[in-house]
Amino acid sequence: MESRAKFMGHPVHQMLVVFPLGLLATAVAFDLLWLAIGGTTLSIVAFWLIAAGLIGGALAAPFGTIDWLSIPQGTRAKRIGAVHGGGNLLVVLLFLGSWLLRRGAPADPSIAALVLSFGGGALSLVTAWLGGELVSRLGVGVSPGANLDAPSSLSRTPMRHRDADA
Repeated sequence: MESRAKFMGHPVHQMLVVFPLGLLATAVAFDLLWLAIGGTTLSIVAFWLIAAGLIGGALAAPFGTIDWLSIPQGTRAKRIGAVHGGGNLLVVLLFLGSWLLRRGAPADPSIAALVLSFGGGALSLVTAWLGGELVSRLGVGVSPGANLDAPSSLSRTPMRHRDADA
């Protein structure tokens, strides 16, 4: 199933989702480092990484929703996409809660802020796996003509569907 929201021939959601995943995962890493070795800089960096990750998530979500809406009803992909999207909404809410709890003292996050951050990080591993299942296993967002010798998405050469080669 081909993505409905594309830029230069590639799915926008798949391009944008790497930012919130990377930023939020790095925030968790900085929280762990802060717990291990201390230092206010580490927790302040985590605070700003969470803020940037939340913005990235807000930018990626509409494009994922557009693609999800075009998945046919009653399919495994539709169900997995719903769990993926709902789980990612929960990830964003957990990190938002963590960020809000840190606002008054980003250099010294509370236990609750850390628990929300770690919970969001753990859940994001599950939702990222589900996203991989959608793309790699179920072909959501993949051009129906995808193959090892397909022309560049920037070329004007039309893609042939895999079935056309059989």
